[in-house]
Amino acid sequence: MAVAGGSAAALALGAELVARWAEPHRRYHTRTHLAAVLAAIDDLADEAADLAAVRLAAWFHDAVYDGRPGRDEERSAQLAQARLPACGVPAERVAEVARLVRLTAAHDTLRPGDRNGAVLCDADLAILAALPSGDGMSATALTYDDYARAIRQEYAHVPDAAFAQGRSAVLRRLLATPALYRTPRARALWEERARANMTGELTRLRAMLAAAQPGGDETP
Repeated sequence: MAVAGGSAAALALGAELVARWAEPHRRYHTRTHLAAVLAAIDDLADEAADLAAVRLAAWFHDAVYDGRPGRDEERSAQLAQARLPACGVPAERVAEVARLVRLTAAHDTLRPGDRNGAVLCDADLAILAALPSGDGMSATALTYDDYARAIRQEYAHVPDAAFAQGRSAVLRRLLATPALYRTPRARALWEERARANMTGELTRLRAMLAAAQPGGDETP
């Protein structure tokens, strides 16, 4: 994690974060997701006001992941505040990193003109615009179908009906926004496909919900 410097503390922090992102209970919020967010930030780099802060926030934004929305982001932000000062990161940047991590809890508290927040939130949502399936994709590329399956696996403890209801609410909330992405470049790159992907997932979730209801069709 060169963005935090090359000190012993920074190297130790990098190793800690890599280990966190590799925890065995994760299915979507893995090192693959982290790499994808960092790559998307590179695509949007010119839009950021403090690119180093945005990249650090990407490393921390799901560093704590127990599947508890809101609480995970808060603990991740607190982790950044606890670890980054020892790496020589200035206090102002540490505060910005923590603020950005907290933004990813819902992505809907972003204020107009927040360039750093727009880049991080857009990069975090870039997966929504992945190709729907594996046709023509490399073996390592994550598709939207892969993403949707991995999210379901992370909530495997939740019954189908409850998951379908909760996930549908999230997707409907995102689709109701005038623009999913806040930066002009992200909108040009990803908006159209992301909306098509989410609309398709909503259709599948409705079928899951119908099958989970008493008397519903539960055949494969």
